[in-house]
Amino acid sequence: MIVDCAIYRDGERTETPQDFSDALAEARARGDSFLWIGLYEPTEHEFDLVTDEFGLHPLAVEDALSAHQRPKLEVYDDSLFVVLKPVTYEPKSDTVTSGELMIFIGDSFVVTVRHGTPSPLGDIRRHLEEQHELLRHGPTGVLYSISDAVVDNYLEVSTELQNDLEELEAEVFSPSGGGSRHTASRIYTFKRQILEFRRATGPLSMPMTKLARVGQYGGAAPVPFVREDARPFFRDVNDHLLRVNEAVEGLDRLVSDVLSAHLAQMSVRQNDDMRKISAWAAMAAVPTLIAGIYGMNFDHMPELHWIWAYPAVILLMAALELVLYRTFKRRGWM
Repeated sequence: MIVDCAIYRDGERTETPQDFSDALAEARARGDSFLWIGLYEPTEHEFDLVTDEFGLHPLAVEDALSAHQRPKLEVYDDSLFVVLKPVTYEPKSDTVTSGELMIFIGDSFVVTVRHGTPSPLGDIRRHLEEQHELLRHGPTGVLYSISDAVVDNYLEVSTELQNDLEELEAEVFSPSGGGSRHTASRIYTFKRQILEFRRATGPLSMPMTKLARVGQYGGAAPVPFVREDARPFFRDVNDHLLRVNEAVEGLDRLVSDVLSAHLAQMSVRQNDDMRKISAWAAMAAVPTLIAGIYGMNFDHMPELHWIWAYPAVILLMAALELVLYRTFKRRGWM
């Protein structure tokens, strides 16, 4: 469905158009206006109305309708197509949730398509309508604002993940918590959330590099429908994204190390348990051996008719048990 639609003239929101074609023609004729249409999970029929008016490429339209796309930037004859994946993080459930945000920009128009719950579009539009300077830059200003908001949110999510990872580390290396049978499951679940976050941040590097025109993917040619003077702003977004990707790489390595440390701890504890069991079994074997020998019911056995044979055997068992106990205790087996 169409969530919002407006014409922006010289940085100010004006009327809501009744006919997209007439509004777009008027915006192009004036030169200081553009049309911004926002859609939320549109049906194919609803999107056909927009596609016909703005001449959007069929492949980009198919991606916008089906969703489940990687972050990317594609250039077509009449428009620029950008896919972003905004994310949210719920600390209580340690869950990263990602949505999808498609942006078409062209000559005097912006079309945004949202899929999923996480989306900063409503707040961005309200912020832009209060900060008229960015709207005066037309579709480029909208694209920059959305990209900046999405990447800034990445920074917040990476900080939240870092805090939760520190709590997980404290649990793993605590004297009691590290042995919990649920700890390995929590670590693996946390690693899955980092992977989900990485799917949103990693592929976005190439589109941001192209918009900022830096690095091996930047190229020398300007990106169509993006103002040349916007390069420093997209470069700033790209710098923030690099920080996020470095943080995600660090988180992924740390989680793997924490999982390895936890498994090593579990192995050491199991070895300690086996040593304790073996020590107690050895101590139990000594009196069993002696009692077994003297319980064989033979008539002619030495010491059977001694008066002090029974207390002597008991003292011998106790002495051997004490020697074994001190030996195992000194070696840390008990």
